[in-house]
Amino acid sequence: MPYCSEQQARDAGVTGTSAEVAAWIAAARERIDRYTQQCFEPTDLVVVADVGAGGLVILPRRVRTVTSVMPVLQADDGPSIPATAYRVTSSAVLGQVDSVRLAWGGWDDLVVGAESYNGGWLGLWERWGAEQVKVAGSFGYDAAPLLVSQACALLAAHLQAQAAPSDADAEQDPALQVDDEGNNVAIEDTDDGPSSDVVEPSSSTGSTQVDALLAGYLNRGTSLIGGV
Repeated sequence: MPYCSEQQARDAGVTGTSAEVAAWIAAARERIDRYTQQCFEPTDLVVVADVGAGGLVILPRRVRTVTSVMPVLQADDGPSIPATAYRVTSSAVLGQVDSVRLAWGGWDDLVVGAESYNGGWLGLWERWGAEQVKVAGSFGYDAAPLLVSQACALLAAHLQAQAAPSDADAEQDPALQVDDEGNNVAIEDTDDGPSSDVVEPSSSTGSTQVDALLAGYLNRGTSLIGGV
């Protein structure tokens, strides 16, 4: 889903056909994702995060649901632990943080190694020696917040303006595709599907105005394995 509508982008200054405007919106969305390290729509991800004091695992995205938690071991991932072995909190609830808290004080006599007489979950984790967990689930906002939508529209216009060649450039390179207003329209729409690559953070979107709008959504959290 785009972070802003075609009309919002046009109101911000983007020109061209509907397909061209959509391409600029997609390019702006990619910049915003890279800069904020957030998901502004429900997104299935797998993340790796450190296990902190008391079994607290701070997650790098807004949590919607968690489907599995497993220890990261040297040889391979450990087995998924049951949902009774951890508690999930989300920043979608005022005053909460995005986290998984492992049940250090609990046990499960039906899980080998986590029995009450064998040290419970804490004993099992200590025997595993895992310092990180891999968490799979759904992350992100229900929809792009108002400031993100505004930022996306402004950034789409900014990117188009930056890409527009001068008249001299167009004369020197006739292969450039430009419209009647001199805008470079040789842009292909991007794939909205999930990627398995890590999205490296960026220090700026390229627009100080957009950076300021997105300041409240910056997330420089732990590692992302698959998703955005």
